[in-house]
Amino acid sequence: MSPSEKRRQEILKVLQSSQKPESASSLARRFSVSRQIIVGDIALLRAASYAIDATPRGYVMQRENSQARRVIACRHEDARLQEELYTVVDNGCGVLDVIVEHPLYGEISGSLQIFSRYDVDAFCKKLEKEKANPLCALTGGIHLHTLSCPSEEAYQRVLSALREKGILFEKPEE
Repeated sequence: MSPSEKRRQEILKVLQSSQKPESASSLARRFSVSRQIIVGDIALLRAASYAIDATPRGYVMQRENSQARRVIACRHEDARLQEELYTVVDNGCGVLDVIVEHPLYGEISGSLQIFSRYDVDAFCKKLEKEKANPLCALTGGIHLHTLSCPSEEAYQRVLSALREKGILFEKPEE
């Protein structure tokens, strides 16, 4: 086994045992290589069918989740992004991803893995620091989220709260 193959196996062990996202920079320090080497290693691991998500806070292994997954459609201006995410986590669900439909590229998704106000704040700070636009800026604010829901009641609370705030994107009444 080559040194790079050994390093990739060690990266897998780190990700499998970690309870939090691991940034490319922290992995680079741990293995005494450049951040770009780690990014390449992760790409090769993903190409080898390892279920690794790249989140705004770092890499995480996808874990089997007994919680129900539900997809919701939302629409809001950029200024309400934090409010939307707080609403979901405050009502007991997690936000796994964001998905938009692009006219040229089709479906574009980004892994979020947001489960608390702390996660929301970290995501919003990173958006601001990087001067990045959220994916929903590409679609006039319309986007989907896959939610991780511990119960049907939590899911219904999220729907109700987002509907009340005018963020839930639903078919208009005819």
